[in-house]
Amino acid sequence: MILEHVTLYHLRMRLQTPFETSFGRIDTRECVLVEVKSEGLTGFGECPADRDPGYSYETCGTAWHILKDFILPELVKKEIGQPGLTGDPLAMAACLQKAMNFVRGHQMAKAGLEMAIWDLIGKAQAHSLKTMLGGVRRKVEVGVSVGLQDSPQALVRRVAGYVEQGYARVKIKIKPGRDAGDAQAVRQAFPSLRLQVDANSAYTLDNAAALLPLDELDLLLIEQPLAEDDLWDHHKLQAQIRTPICLDESITSPRHARQALEMQACRVINIKAGRVGGLSQALAIHALCAPKNVPVWCGGMLETGVGRASNLALASLPGFTLPGDISATDRYYAQDITRERFVLNPDSTIDVPEGHGLGIEVDHQAMEKVTLAAYTTG
Repeated sequence: MILEHVTLYHLRMRLQTPFETSFGRIDTRECVLVEVKSEGLTGFGECPADRDPGYSYETCGTAWHILKDFILPELVKKEIGQPGLTGDPLAMAACLQKAMNFVRGHQMAKAGLEMAIWDLIGKAQAHSLKTMLGGVRRKVEVGVSVGLQDSPQALVRRVAGYVEQGYARVKIKIKPGRDAGDAQAVRQAFPSLRLQVDANSAYTLDNAAALLPLDELDLLLIEQPLAEDDLWDHHKLQAQIRTPICLDESITSPRHARQALEMQACRVINIKAGRVGGLSQALAIHALCAPKNVPVWCGGMLETGVGRASNLALASLPGFTLPGDISATDRYYAQDITRERFVLNPDSTIDVPEGHGLGIEVDHQAMEKVTLAAYTTG
């Protein structure tokens, strides 16, 4: 496989409503889109790093820098793996990962390029991404993520709106001072709702006692309560609470997933292909969790239709037994950069694209309106 031309696009898209977590509030979302050309075909990938280093040290700026100045100069116009685009997709992804190993970390940058390669190979081989990954579902169950609101009452009203739209699972963001009270208000209003909370690393063991009342609310899970590098402290916390801890930011590779499970730091894992370095790495974590009967689910990072299509294909794998944070297009964007709009079905599911590759078509006119910068090499 030879990457003949690669173009990076820095996008900024306005959200339908502001989104607030424990590390800040945003009303626009930025990302880097990767376009790869080879043998007359074009593949797209999305690097989900945002503008600011709140969720991760990676940003649009660092991803752009790493791809433009390090990875692409080493890969473009050079043979990666076997010649052509007809080989085993996973083997080709493994060759790509090996070729990028000289860069330490920067998983989101690597994942954006790898996604574009999967899209390219799928189009060349006339296979959907779902088929190439081993997906088994034509539609996947999804939930919605709700940011911090001005008050518990406002939160309940927001959740009610999503329940009316048909979402059967809701995740609410929490932080110190806005945790048990918010969750209790939602649980009281919706006794049978599948509910989970996400702290985005807002707590330490010193103030984690505030999470103990959550055990009485029949939550699906508590996501990432402690710092991203605190696997051992998550182990200590999980021993103190009944509610399953789910790790997100802590899992940046299959190795971290293995370590977390071995030390019983969590009982659930949120698999984000962008966070772990690509779809091939997400598959490895899925394969690690399945024989241990560890539930996994696909988290969202406010992706465009490009990343959303990839997430749906990943979530169609058999081990993804919990609803994902994928959501319909209109949850975040009035206009997306893909011609396809993903719609919530009445049963709280979204259809998995069946077309070749990602199964989507990029709307270049719409993308041009939100493009801040572009760079082409090759």
